Amino acid sequence: MSYDQLAAKDGIVGVYPLVNGGVEKPIASIAGESKLNLSAVDGLFLKATVERALPAGSTLRLTFRGKDSEAIWSVRPGRGGRAMAFGPGVSPNVETGESATTVRGTLPPAIRAGERVTIRAEVQQAGADHFTAVAEGAATLAAVRSAEAHLSALKRGDGPFPAVFESFHYLSLPNPRDLSCTVIRALGDRFDFLPYYSDFRVDNQEAGTPSNGPLGGNVTGIGQVQRGLASYCSEGRFQWGFVQPVYVGSNQMQEGPPLGITDTNTHNIAAYGKQLAEQSADGKMLPYNYAMSQIGHEMGHRWSAFVSAKVNGEVIQLGPTHWARGLQAPVAFPYQRPTEASAMGGGVWQDNFDGTFTQLDDDYYVPATGWSYLDLYLMGLIAPSEVPDFFILRNLAAAGRDANGRPIFKADRTKVTVQDVIAVEGPRTPDVYHSQRQFNTGMVVIVEHGKSPSQELLDRTNAIRERWMDYFSVTTGRRASMTAAPK
Repeated sequence: MSYDQLAAKDGIVGVYPLVNGGVEKPIASIAGESKLNLSAVDGLFLKATVERALPAGSTLRLTFRGKDSEAIWSVRPGRGGRAMAFGPGVSPNVETGESATTVRGTLPPAIRAGERVTIRAEVQQAGADHFTAVAEGAATLAAVRSAEAHLSALKRGDGPFPAVFESFHYLSLPNPRDLSCTVIRALGDRFDFLPYYSDFRVDNQEAGTPSNGPLGGNVTGIGQVQRGLASYCSEGRFQWGFVQPVYVGSNQMQEGPPLGITDTNTHNIAAYGKQLAEQSADGKMLPYNYAMSQIGHEMGHRWSAFVSAKVNGEVIQLGPTHWARGLQAPVAFPYQRPTEASAMGGGVWQDNFDGTFTQLDDDYYVPATGWSYLDLYLMGLIAPSEVPDFFILRNLAAAGRDANGRPIFKADRTKVTVQDVIAVEGPRTPDVYHSQRQFNTGMVVIVEHGKSPSQELLDRTNAIRERWMDYFSVTTGRRASMTAAPK
């Protein structure tokens, strides 16, 4: 999602009708070895009937050829011997009988309404290696109109429409291993992290991305081990990266929400506009806030949140992947608010000492937050002795809200210490005195083959690069630094 658009790889958006009256109007009959009858149904659907049975294993092909375009509907045997139709706009349902085969569909997008087209019906018999024409002729498809439209171009007063929809398709993406190999082979094995950004949409409804990587650097005691370096083309350095590029038009690449927008939903960043602006000289929240939520969270997966703890003989998962909702995970070095829960999940919980707990900050990813003491230990930036005892709440049950609107839960509280984590995972190695403290990120822009990156993509990626270096410094308490240098 973005502020203005919805994105997915393939889809149809709109209102699509059933055939109500089914009013049928003949268009043409095309002679041949078998007659081909064309008609319009409700002015929206093209019906094509070939007066010919379709023997088992045979294929029927209808080709619609306009002045500058072509579309093909094919009828082939499906599961259980049932015939199925394939092609642009065609319904998969096929009517077959002893004397006719019928298919229906919307006007193929490649064919314009009212265009005179050549239509050819061909049959390929079972076991044959070629098609034989059974009917061919021309017809004007004026009685059928396409219901497809560019919805964003429609204005109030357009229509009415018996049906209206917009279809779209987005590009398949490279394997993340191929992405890292492309960068590392070109520039060298000098990157710890690789985020990707694009000026084309991607197959992800949130326009975000998961993350993955080989966990280079050979760190142990964090619930994950180094793996598959060669497949990422790294000799040992590369650690983690985005799985797919983030679209330049998505929320995650915007400097901020639209000016003047207001919202009370605390899962939308606009709800924090006034609070976050108070610490700023220009009266605005820090730019690219949502981008920091994303890159901080995804790159944080290099270390978190995979560990368990052993408490009184019981092994308790603190995640997996994201800290459990009930984990007490306050941020050690807040990014922008006094009270923040870890970018990796969990929450900040106030014990009311009556069996209830008030949630002071939740596990949602806006606005951007820093890392908990446990995160920083797993990152190798603080010693075990610097991790305060914490707890995990289980069996959470809603119990209302306090006077400030913050949610209250009943729960069972279990105390946890970092030593309980070490009892399961072993000590973090390298330890705090030998751990990596300087990291480098390669900010990668991706474009379609043969194209150049837009200025918007370059400017926003560069702005995210600058914020990322500052974010990393602040949220690690300046115990580690981040560069973003290609060499």
